Amino acid sequence: MSLPRHLGLRSGTILPSTLFAGLLAVVPARAQQAVALDEISVTSPSPIQPSRPAVAADASVPAGILPVATNTFSPVTVVTQEQIARDQPRTLGDALFDRPGISGTTYAPGAASRPIIRGLDNARVRIQENGIVNGGVSDLGEDHAVPVNPLVSDRIEVIRGPATLRYGSGAIGGVVSADNNRVPTFIPANGVQGQVTSGFSSVDNGRLGAATVDAGGDGVAVHADGFKTANDSYAIPGGIQRNSYTESQGGAVGISAIGDRGFVGISFSHYDAVYAIPGGVAEQDRTRLTPNQDRVLSRGEYRPLDGPFEVIRYWAGYSVYRHNEVGIGADGIEGVQAIFKNREAEGRLELQHVPVDTAFGRLTGALGFQSDRRVINTQLESFLPKTESRANAVYLFEELELRPGTRLQAAGRYEVDRLSSTAAQFSADYVPVDGQDPVQYARTRRFAPKSASIGALQDLPYGFVASLTGSYVERGPTGYELFSQGPHDATATFEIGNPDLKKERARTVEASIRRAEGRLRLDATGYYTRYTGFIYRNYTGLTCDDDFASCGAGTANRQIVYQQQNATFYGAEVIGQYDLVPVGNGFAGIEAQVDFVRAQFDDGTNVPRIPPYRLGGGVYLRADGWFARVNLLHAFSHQATALFETPTPGYDDLRAELSYTKALDPTVYGASEVTLGVQGRNLLDADIRNATSFKKDEILLPGRNVRLFLTARF
Repeated sequence: MSLPRHLGLRSGTILPSTLFAGLLAVVPARAQQAVALDEISVTSPSPIQPSRPAVAADASVPAGILPVATNTFSPVTVVTQEQIARDQPRTLGDALFDRPGISGTTYAPGAASRPIIRGLDNARVRIQENGIVNGGVSDLGEDHAVPVNPLVSDRIEVIRGPATLRYGSGAIGGVVSADNNRVPTFIPANGVQGQVTSGFSSVDNGRLGAATVDAGGDGVAVHADGFKTANDSYAIPGGIQRNSYTESQGGAVGISAIGDRGFVGISFSHYDAVYAIPGGVAEQDRTRLTPNQDRVLSRGEYRPLDGPFEVIRYWAGYSVYRHNEVGIGADGIEGVQAIFKNREAEGRLELQHVPVDTAFGRLTGALGFQSDRRVINTQLESFLPKTESRANAVYLFEELELRPGTRLQAAGRYEVDRLSSTAAQFSADYVPVDGQDPVQYARTRRFAPKSASIGALQDLPYGFVASLTGSYVERGPTGYELFSQGPHDATATFEIGNPDLKKERARTVEASIRRAEGRLRLDATGYYTRYTGFIYRNYTGLTCDDDFASCGAGTANRQIVYQQQNATFYGAEVIGQYDLVPVGNGFAGIEAQVDFVRAQFDDGTNVPRIPPYRLGGGVYLRADGWFARVNLLHAFSHQATALFETPTPGYDDLRAELSYTKALDPTVYGASEVTLGVQGRNLLDADIRNATSFKKDEILLPGRNVRLFLTARF
């Protein structure tokens, strides 16, 4: 089996055992025993996409610890399939909440929690599944769930920095990518393989189950998966967080044709859920949301025998999404208060050229094209008129290996955006004049964001790798930032867009040092970003009811207005592990992490909803199938508040885990491996408030929780 070309390893390189195991992680573990075209190339990204992290699969690197990637220009956070099975997160926000540099909105814990990356969320964080945007409306409001269930994911990857230019200006803050095998990319060696996981959590009487199956033969591969979760309202110190129950279910089927030179496949997936919104007016009105989505995804890859292109890849998807917001209305009658619909299509084509030997070194890269169309339609007490957006883009990534251990990377993207909706002209101070509603009129805005980046990667002694990148990224405003003009029932806000917003510009410098081999593993990154025209939601201090004429005299909804101002963000993320002593076939060791982000406008005020500084550490043991871990994460009190924000007290989250993994004879037991374990979260039963949540003053996050989990692989 040849090494993946995109790793940039020299012929004859001898790899330490941990790095070799990490090399195998470039392809999901299942593919290590798969019979497919060019075993690795089927699932490999282009050479300029962040490579799969070098994470050991043996006992020398403890499960549950963040893997460290040394072969990328920018930080790549990865949650592996093993860790997903242990933590059993029900949202992407839950899966990533305690990773350095990442937080979550936790608007409805366990149901609606969208990742926040370095203090950025919504329009600046792209969420995708298998390379295609997820197709929900979670970017329109923190109360909206992301229609992606982590339980059926093979990995969750967070990409920051220059590599995000591959996906669009809406990824200026980062990309959260959930990857699975719904479009099959391999044929299992034994014809069939899969995984079943289940669990129970004490804090909310939570029940869940998920299963994935891959099978195939004679050039045809098939996939099926399904999941179901349910929980009651969760416990908090001293009581119950009312109206916090959730339920979700869904699944997918897929089929692919796999040949010697490539593959092509298609899948269909369905997602539906019901979840309640705790705290405040939403709790009093028994507000709940009912999202459902149907999604079709196709992808393929072809490797020509000759010509200028080494690999041709495509991704295409179409989704139909809808949710109702149900609760008690102003008339005292329970019913549907708002409806959100979203239809979205996206396609991407990449042409990876053959390596070119130049006078400076070997040049590899890819040219890409992307197109998408989105139509959002809302009804009843909703804040956004029907809005259509279109985007077309071309992008280019090139990487130059000057000499072994030294690489340069450059990327560029040019995009054309068009947004059409109904705009509204409000008074300058957003106070009604003589009880009149704002004047409405049709409006179309066009933007042409341009972005570029450059970076350098240098191998250092003792296995360390250093990188330095600089980027300039432009982002056009989204439809809801331009055209919002009404009440949002679930969030209890009255949202007002600005149809005259300009492009947002970000200039970033980022430096990292990493080490993924040996007893010490480290990933440390520092960054500085200067925003011109940063778009944000500003509380005006007014409250409204269901129409603009009530603003200033109403009581139900807080008025927020989209505005622009220059801002500066800077911060750092560090995580490290050190194997102290050998134990059996593994190690006992210590770990530590720290992260912070500071964000201010030019006038000296603070950017709203920025995560607190965090510091954590603990000990771990992994040996002879056993894994044990005790870890404490401390969040400092958040005092750097914006106008109308309140300080947030700090908290301590003590966590522990004990599990055992046993290899089995599948001919006897039907399974090749079983993991049984117990995990504890918030064992101090502390009051935990999330500073980035709109509901931090209304709700607490779950109290002491003990989770039992069981995973079987076959």
